[in-house]
Amino acid sequence: MLPLVETDEQWDAVLSDEAVMRRGADDLCARLGLTGLPLTRYEGGTQPVYAVGDEHVLKLFPAASAEDGATEARVLAHLEGRLPVPTPEVRSAGAYENGWYYILMSRLPGADLAVAWPGIPRADQDRIVDEAGACLAALHALDPTPLAGVVGPEDWDTFVRKQRAGAVQQQREHGLAENWFEQIPAFLDSVTLPCGPERSLLHTEFMRQHLVIDPRSRKLTGLLDFEPAMTGDPAYDFVAVGLFVTRADPRLMTRFTEAYGREFAPRTVMAYTLLHVYSDLPWYLRELPAPPEATLDSLAGVWFAAG
Repeated sequence: MLPLVETDEQWDAVLSDEAVMRRGADDLCARLGLTGLPLTRYEGGTQPVYAVGDEHVLKLFPAASAEDGATEARVLAHLEGRLPVPTPEVRSAGAYENGWYYILMSRLPGADLAVAWPGIPRADQDRIVDEAGACLAALHALDPTPLAGVVGPEDWDTFVRKQRAGAVQQQREHGLAENWFEQIPAFLDSVTLPCGPERSLLHTEFMRQHLVIDPRSRKLTGLLDFEPAMTGDPAYDFVAVGLFVTRADPRLMTRFTEAYGREFAPRTVMAYTLLHVYSDLPWYLRELPAPPEATLDSLAGVWFAAG
């Protein structure tokens, strides 16, 4: 019921065509024995995701992203019941027509933390950040060995070298001004990243948008979206923490790192910001507080320092 998707243009057309996506989702739900349950598509996201009734979520991946779907299914199975914050339980996963892959998972109760955040009292915000820090610490403490061959990269140092080689071009393509991207090589040269670092299971997008909260108790009720999971240096996950959880608030970063049990140097996290797979410095500069000086060192101090 879902068409073969082989190009970015085909993917863009199919993703925005809800009539096509809905037929596929309906058919797949019928095959999974979920006929008749309300089917509601979530807004946004890189993959189409549907709430199926009150208890299920269906996530779909085209052929080009099928490997990401298989990764997320394996990671979620590995994490089940092992973190202080719930993660979705995999109820079914596998291949669908024309190279598509699906995951049927449990639906976690609660609301998107990013949406709820402005209305949460400061004391509760502090406690939520504490809970988030403890959750990330628990994730990083897990032994990633059972996921070897499933979650990459195979060699972290090789990954870092590859990202470094393309770092300037990545930001140029996003429209970064020359006075910024010309600083990147010297800044990366000045930061010594660990060689062969400790390997932790990384979420890579640990952000408010992927945390779920109970609107009444204001406690975290879920951590979502493990399709981009990796294994590598734990400091890599603090890119998303600083940009999307604490959002350049040094007081919140202090709380997060205290709950996490460790602090990473701001310049290290800034280096990983430039090396991150999804790095988009122009967007971050629009979204977060401006530094006192137009330098990467100044950015590191504003976005990632505790205080």
